[in-house]
Amino acid sequence: MAANNRRMSGKKGAQVGSGGQRRRGLEGKGPTPPAEMRKGHAKQRAAQAKTRRAQIRPQARRGGGRSTSELVVGRNPVVEALRGGVPASTLYVQQFIDNDERVREALQLAAERGGINLMEAPRPELDRMTNGLNHQGLVLQVPPYEYAHPEDLVAAAFEEGEDPLIVALDGVTDPRNLGAVVRSASAFGGHGVVVPERRAAGMSAGAWKSSAGTAARTPVARATNLTRALEAYQKAGITVVGLAADGATEVGELAALGGPVVIVVGSEGKGLSRLVGETCDFLVRIPMPGGAESLNAGVAAGIVLYEAARRRA
Repeated sequence: MAANNRRMSGKKGAQVGSGGQRRRGLEGKGPTPPAEMRKGHAKQRAAQAKTRRAQIRPQARRGGGRSTSELVVGRNPVVEALRGGVPASTLYVQQFIDNDERVREALQLAAERGGINLMEAPRPELDRMTNGLNHQGLVLQVPPYEYAHPEDLVAAAFEEGEDPLIVALDGVTDPRNLGAVVRSASAFGGHGVVVPERRAAGMSAGAWKSSAGTAARTPVARATNLTRALEAYQKAGITVVGLAADGATEVGELAALGGPVVIVVGSEGKGLSRLVGETCDFLVRIPMPGGAESLNAGVAAGIVLYEAARRRA
């Protein structure tokens, strides 16, 4: 009875029958670890998030990377994208679709290309995928574009024993212009095109189509900061030439186009941005005796690339 009375008392400490388990359980654990090392603690989660951000920043500085996947929606756009060689991963076809000539052509082109998955989906699912756009029963998924790093373009030129010939676009937001520049760069022996990461056209389905397939062999690099990318090119011994309506030199008079060069083309309306213009080694103009005020980026790049190719030949 005495033992039972002691167990039921309100006194603190080990009770009869514990066998010293509590005392042994505390042995060898040492001091309490700091909050950053305690599993599940708010400070530990904050420290882990900080580490993850630090790991992401170097990737952002290196540039390149992937764009997001894209959906081409509607019968005519899908057929035109497939005709133009736009890379695609999946063709979604609505169940019980009205099988007209465009649907049949899309299915035939996808089958001939190979590597494109054909998926049948109910209309509500396609509505959800396209956020309610008028898809007409056809949706083409374009995989993310693999951008190069600006330094990769220079390395590829040197590996081929050639002086780099690169086009950089400043503020060009129309993907069709980007595709046209890629096509001109490919035609005149260019080693690639550089675009800024923000506020600029990327390699969308429209750009692929405008490039007429040349985007498959002419790389497009993406720069986190275009001005810094141009400065890095200059440190590598490459001349940076900007196109400007008020340039001091005509394109045909610039001997530097015969050597390692980056041609910078601005938007049709605003031209080069202030910082990019100040970074250029030369500002050149294209003479236009017909009186036009400006040329779009694709045409302007083609003219200067031709002059560069002529000098190199």
